[in-house]
Amino acid sequence: MELMLMKTPAGALVPVDSESQELLGKLPVGQGLRGKYSRARNLQFHRKMFALFKLAFDAWEPDDSMQYKGQPVAKDFDRFRKDMTILAGFFNPVVNVRGEIRLEAESLSFASMKEERFEQVFKAVLTAVWTRVLQTAGYRNEQEVERVLEELLRFEQ
Repeated sequence: MELMLMKTPAGALVPVDSESQELLGKLPVGQGLRGKYSRARNLQFHRKMFALFKLAFDAWEPDDSMQYKGQPVAKDFDRFRKDMTILAGFFNPVVNVRGEIRLEAESLSFASMKEERFEQVFKAVLTAVWTRVLQTAGYRNEQEVERVLEELLRFEQ
């Protein structure tokens, strides 16, 4: 498993994603780790992508009367994120056991995507999210969405 850490001003290393946080949470206090390190792509840009997904997800209002076998269907952030990535054109076609072709979103993890590719994905996802969700939510253009994202990221720091 790969661990993603960030150095704090105090010099401590802290997890930057849920997978890394989960892994570290399982270790006993005082447990040492050994490993090789490499610099990850721009963490702030990664956060900007997920702020975009959250902004769009919060604005998205699916038909709340949908049901499946009598169960209400709820919106799901991970499914939304993957669907927007697929709509942006970043997917892998796979086949399931019934012989049906499905589209799986490309992984956005630090380990699976270089910075240049991530920039392409961000631009395409921004367009897909604006066209499919944020335009109807009242955003004038993609530049306005980017300004809102920058404001949101300033509040996180």
